[in-house]
This record gives sequence, C-alpha cells and structure tokens, in this order.
Amino acid sequence: MGVLDDKVAIVTGSARGIGRATAELLAAQGAKVVINDLDGDVAQQTASEIQGETTVFAGDLTQGDAPERLVQTAIDAWGKIDIIVNNAGYTLDAPIHKMSDEWFQKMLDIHLIVPFRVIRAAAPHLREPAKKEREEGREVFRKIVNVSSISGTMGNAGQANYSSGKAGVVGLTKTLAKEWGQFKVNVNAVAFGYIETRLTASKDDSNVAEIAGERVQLGIPDQLRGMAAMLIPLGRPGTPEEAAGGVFFLCSPWSNYVHGQTLNITGGQFTGMTT
Repeated sequence: MGVLDDKVAIVTGSARGIGRATAELLAAQGAKVVINDLDGDVAQQTASEIQGETTVFAGDLTQGDAPERLVQTAIDAWGKIDIIVNNAGYTLDAPIHKMSDEWFQKMLDIHLIVPFRVIRAAAPHLREPAKKEREEGREVFRKIVNVSSISGTMGNAGQANYSSGKAGVVGLTKTLAKEWGQFKVNVNAVAFGYIETRLTASKDDSNVAEIAGERVQLGIPDQLRGMAAMLIPLGRPGTPEEAAGGVFFLCSPWSNYVHGQTLNITGGQFTGMTT
C-alpha cells in the first residue's frame, strides 16, 4: 500500500535527474506516472526501470500542441489526472549584456510558458471532477507542483533569462492557487538550490545536451561548484532523491492545507551562487 495508490501523475522532464527521482518516488508510493523527456529512448528506458505502472510521452513541450498531447497521454492511459509536476527545464547562461533575445525567450518558453500550457490543457480534468465532488459534499485533493529555483527567488549572476522564468513560475503558482483552491487543487512551487544534476555538473565538453537540434552546454564552472560548501549550511549539494522528497510532500495527503507556497529545498542556502 502506498499513500498515492490509484493516483495518476504527470512529471515533465522525468527521464533523468530530479524528474526521474520524483517519478520513482511517486511510483513507489503507488502512483501511475507519465514519463516525459525530449529523448524518447531515454524516456522509454526510464519507464521500463521504474517499479510501477508508467507510460511515456516523448517530445519537446515548447513545440506545437505537445502540452495538450502530454495531458491526453495520461487521459488515454488511465482516464484522469491527480498530480502534475512541472519540472522540465535546462539553462542557457550568459551575462545580460551578452545575452541574445533567442536565449532569453527560450528560458521563458520552457520554464514558464510550458507549465502554463500544461496546466491549461489539464484544467478540465482537474476542475470538472471537483465540481461533481463538491456537489456530493466530498473533498478530493489534487496537486500541482511547479519547479522554481533560488535563482528565481533570489537572483543569480549570469542567469537573467533562467531567473526570470523561474520567478514567473512563482507568480503563476500563487495566482493559480487563488483561482483553483475552490476546486481543492493544491498549487505550490519548490525552489531548488544546488542539487547534483547535469545542470550543476562540471561545465565541460562532455556535459552537452541536444535541444531542438542545437547542442547546449550544460553545467557550471568548477570555481562556482567549489563554493557550495561555503554557501550551504549543510555543507554539500543535495541529491536528486532529496530534492524529490520535497516534491513528494507537496503531492501527498500531508500537504492538503499547504497552498500557494514556495518550498525552499536548499540545504539552508539563502543567497544565489554568486551573491
């Protein structure tokens, strides 16, 4: 028995890193999970390795009607949606005076526009059941968790685009919480600090992703990586599994009265990496 038995969850960007750890934890607690990633092969492999019921939607959520098709994947497989974790994302870092319009827009697209469009596509599947439950005098809680970052809540040098998108996620979260509280949809955000993933690994030639046909350099300079112990009171970066724990709490029954909040998962870090 798991606390999420019979729940259906969508986790975007869930073939690797924090997304995968989140999908694994939700599945371990009984949820049926839609695995999503740009790389269909990696998504299929992840789905096959997770213990639990999964299905896959592979595709770039910034393109066309992909958010609608993602939502439909869950409906086609299991007929409902209970949990959405908007996790997909990456970084394109540069100082603002060297940043292109294209790089700025790409970060808004993946970190802010995609969550908005996924939530909008899922709206009928979250609101309509709640209306019926309200008529019957029942409370059934559903969950939306949007992934932000302390780059968005505190700022971070070299990340004006990423920070803007992640700050926007907080505003989206707080507004949706006001709109959908009446439907018992808990809407919260998590703001991650320094978590060990591809985005915070060493910035070298081996740490590259292909996104929309373009090779994107991931990671951060080793000099900044070395500052982690000084900036984080717990003395080290977090693991994807530790990051997923906070997301799981906001997906669980124990968060039914937590609403419109941003949970900092930072090991106590209270500044950006270079402030």
